[in-house]
Amino acid sequence: MTSTDADAPPLDRLARVVAHLGAVVAAERLTGGMFATTYRVTLGDGRRVVVKTAPVDDDRLLTYEHDLVRTEGLVYALAADRPDLLMPRLLATDHSRTAFPGDVVVAAHLDGVPWADAGLGAPADDPRAARAERDLGALMARLHTVTGEAFGYVGAVHARGGAQDPPGTRLHGATWPEAFGRMLDALLADAGRWGVDVPAREVRDAAARHHDALAAVVRPALVHGDLWPGNLFVDPADGALVGVVDAERALWADPLVELVGADQVGRGPVPAGLLSGYAAQAGAPLDVTSDAARARLLLYRLHMSLVLCVEAVPRRYDAAGDPASFGYLTLAARTVRWALDELAALPA
Repeated sequence: MTSTDADAPPLDRLARVVAHLGAVVAAERLTGGMFATTYRVTLGDGRRVVVKTAPVDDDRLLTYEHDLVRTEGLVYALAADRPDLLMPRLLATDHSRTAFPGDVVVAAHLDGVPWADAGLGAPADDPRAARAERDLGALMARLHTVTGEAFGYVGAVHARGGAQDPPGTRLHGATWPEAFGRMLDALLADAGRWGVDVPAREVRDAAARHHDALAAVVRPALVHGDLWPGNLFVDPADGALVGVVDAERALWADPLVELVGADQVGRGPVPAGLLSGYAAQAGAPLDVTSDAARARLLLYRLHMSLVLCVEAVPRRYDAAGDPASFGYLTLAARTVRWALDELAALPA
């Protein structure tokens, strides 16, 4: 993330949420994310911390996005005794919504440079990029050793909401098909709410047709879900992966979900270096080629592309409002159709 002067940091509110850590000397807003608002705060003793909050306006949020910052705090807490997961130390949470309209997480500032800004080339040409790719695979394998009690978004599993509770708390299940089905249903309901034209019946039919492939996943693994280069910090000298942030979209899920979260608009094969790093860390290769694995990867690609299509309306990802994101939207809409056609061609 990089800093911007577009909006002056609210120093008084920041001071309230970090008061127990020290006095605020300076603060700057960070850009790079597309959901939360994040500030880098310098304290009186020279330490730097990161303060993150998120919108609470229902008119902007998809169902799964409610209380996402709470999820980030939960994941950082899970990683507190696992330094090998490379996540920042959780310093505080504030769910009172008194200093800011939304929940707040305060975390230690990580060293390193975002992969997206480190000047790394293609892995085939740049040894630093090849190292980063292998390290990312190894990190995924370590993350996936952490097991939950149920499937679904980490915050939803923690809240265990029922039929009468907020919709975002219901996105969990005892089995992966149940949880994934609820995630799809919520997303399709959001599409209806926002008037986004999606092939809802085909989507549900595809998930039902490949139910057995989903049911083969029986262990809820911790999946970060958003390991794209903007959320990864590296040492630009050698490409070593040194930090991971933005865990608010984490799930207890199939490890294969991680591959789609790391390449949200791709269609090609999983990078060989990533798979090599994963296998070296896990002691066994990750199956991405069996019919069941291919079906699940396509279902997760379908889900991710639908998220991109649906969120475009409240986020104004159009040619006038956000031209850069509009390009991703166009690609995502094409990927929905591609994934459905590929799923139809696979054996059930």
